[in-house]
Amino acid sequence: MAADAPNAVPTNAPQADARQVALQKFYVKDASVEVPLAPQVFTRPWQPQVDVNVGTAVQPLGDDQFNLVLTVTVTAKLGEDVAFLVEVQQAGIFVVRGFTNENERAAILAGYCPSLLFPFAREAVSDFVQKAGFPQLLLQPINFEALFLEHVNRQRAAAGQAGADANVNVQVSH
Repeated sequence: MAADAPNAVPTNAPQADARQVALQKFYVKDASVEVPLAPQVFTRPWQPQVDVNVGTAVQPLGDDQFNLVLTVTVTAKLGEDVAFLVEVQQAGIFVVRGFTNENERAAILAGYCPSLLFPFAREAVSDFVQKAGFPQLLLQPINFEALFLEHVNRQRAAAGQAGADANVNVQVSH
């Protein structure tokens, strides 16, 4: 390639930092199923109230690698009685490279990465519920990006309110 070609890039020119997000490995870190009232629960009419809780935890591993654990807990109750409790900790090792802005990196780790893991967690929850003897449970998709933005907005509002009233304590959890 000639040095004076219009689209030529010298081989010694510095490359722009390439942004990269890659799922290196996914795995189930922990899973549990509890059916505290078995076998009596199977003789009752099945009209449960289902509660789904989702949380994430991120651990830096070095070299732009992060371990993300997505915890999905599903509790089904018949009245006040727990019919079943299923918890799955779906984890993944991600490479997140080239994001120098901490806010961008946080958005990737709290929004995009859990979205990649959720289908695996969803499948595991469904399998455990069925293997425990209950009808199929299909969790609805979750927009983790929107949840992250909501979390950020709550933090900003709390910071603004804390500046106005130093006696207000606000706790934000995932």
